[in-house]
Amino acid sequence: MSIDSLMNVNTKLPPDQGEFLEDAGRYMRLVEKLNYLTVIRLDNIFAISVVSQFLSASRTTHLESIMRILRYLKKAPGRGLVYSNQRHSRLACFSDTDWEMCPFDKRSTT
Repeated sequence: MSIDSLMNVNTKLPPDQGEFLEDAGRYMRLVEKLNYLTVIRLDNIFAISVVSQFLSASRTTHLESIMRILRYLKKAPGRGLVYSNQRHSRLACFSDTDWEMCPFDKRSTT
């Protein structure tokens, strides 16, 4: 089953829902590997930051969220930033941080 979106920004994973994982080390290794992807896959930073909060007390519901992230990444392997060797040193950056114009919520999530 493929996933079209990672996680809603209003999603809150409950810290006490689900059973504790028998192999908490597996959860830690998965989160560690996903953290490396945040350098080139900016679309998954929020979701990975949420699941990273439960390294010390990971539960089955938290592992389900990691599996959702992995399904999303599997669906779109070509997405992300591409760093190429260009013969110039110009850096162009773009940002959409006009939260003042947002009619719903004027807070930033980074």
